[in-house]
Amino acid sequence: MPARIIVTRKLPEPVEARLREHFTVALNHDDTPFGPGRLASGFRAADGMLCAVSDQITASLLAAPDRRLAILANFGVGVNNIDLEAARAAGVVVTNTPGVLTDATADLAMALILAATRRMTESEALLRQGGWDGFRPTAMLGMGLQGKRLGIIGMGRIGQATARRAAAGFGMEIVYFNRSPVGPFDFPAEPRPSIEAVMAEADIVSLHIPGGGENRGRIGAEALAAMKPTAYLVNTARGDLIDEPALIAALREGRIAGAGLDVFAEEPKVPAGLIALPNVTLLPHIGSATLETRTAMGMLAVDNLIAYFEGTPLPSQVL
Repeated sequence: MPARIIVTRKLPEPVEARLREHFTVALNHDDTPFGPGRLASGFRAADGMLCAVSDQITASLLAAPDRRLAILANFGVGVNNIDLEAARAAGVVVTNTPGVLTDATADLAMALILAATRRMTESEALLRQGGWDGFRPTAMLGMGLQGKRLGIIGMGRIGQATARRAAAGFGMEIVYFNRSPVGPFDFPAEPRPSIEAVMAEADIVSLHIPGGGENRGRIGAEALAAMKPTAYLVNTARGDLIDEPALIAALREGRIAGAGLDVFAEEPKVPAGLIALPNVTLLPHIGSATLETRTAMGMLAVDNLIAYFEGTPLPSQVL
């Protein structure tokens, strides 16, 4: 009998079709998010779950004595939505979907860099609200990217792809911090000894490190205080990396120039203080949101499930 798989969110049709070919599958046709009760029921009823970064997989779920579930195939690179220590203790396998979303997310990081530095959100709001009264030579002046310094925090796949675009496409200088040595790269880039060192000299800082654990709130008041008042912060990684009240204060008080954010600490909630600020571009977690990329992510999650139940090596096992 095929393994039973529960899917917590609606996926692109080719992914759902492939799941039906290989498993007894329960799909989420109306895309209603799973709450704790529905997740607990799934843990009791299914052999595996294809979950999303919005699903909070807690220690109590994993330690339930009537748990049947043996594998969590996470739709996303980050797995800070899963209590990994509890999963390890319970013997539950966890996989993710790295690599396939690198280009899409790096593209969006560059889009946020451009939107923030060229004041696109503020300019569009002016136009839509009827406040534009024609061309003015000194109106809505932003910052050009050529010759400016981009600071990358986390020089993994997506960090490197963003840096490559910035260096080759926009003539930017690259500095970076990474916990372990990386490189060489096919573009010029200089390491720095700390996150604060990068933030102190960069004109734009782009975050590409995992969320959760020791990184939760890592970009707080102290790190933000290191930035230039003319600098911008961009985040396409995980929302909990940033102390949002500290960022709101820095933006409101003009201690940094602006920000571009695709992720938030308590999604889908976005702080009212951020929404009220004109110098922030806010996007609803669409870093990987191309049809091609989301399909590839789903297919990799299915690859992991197939490999697990066939007893073959998993393409992207976290634990």
